[in-house]
Amino acid sequence: MKYMMFVCTDTEPDTDTADYPDIDVWVAERDAAGQRLQGMQLAPTTAATTVRVRNGELLVSDGPFTETKEIIVGFDLLECADLDEAIEVARAHPMARGGRLEIRPVADFEQ
Repeated sequence: MKYMMFVCTDTEPDTDTADYPDIDVWVAERDAAGQRLQGMQLAPTTAATTVRVRNGELLVSDGPFTETKEIIVGFDLLECADLDEAIEVARAHPMARGGRLEIRPVADFEQ
């Protein structure tokens, strides 16, 4: 099953003083296991553009859709047997300590 994992900042990171896991090791291990199909870091929110259409009118604005302190900084597309496996993959990601990870199943509209 495919899961999208949004990598986000958090205003309350882990206070544990132990070293963070190495992101390059996490990527290499997930790629080797076939659990990470793709992943990328996103440009800063200053590069974001929000697009909406209201009553037929195109509305384009600079910046992210919401005013928030937590922002999406990247994503990983995962292939896992189930949610439990996806949670374990996320648990090992460095941002699980420094930020937060949102895991969401990819909808399968062909079923």
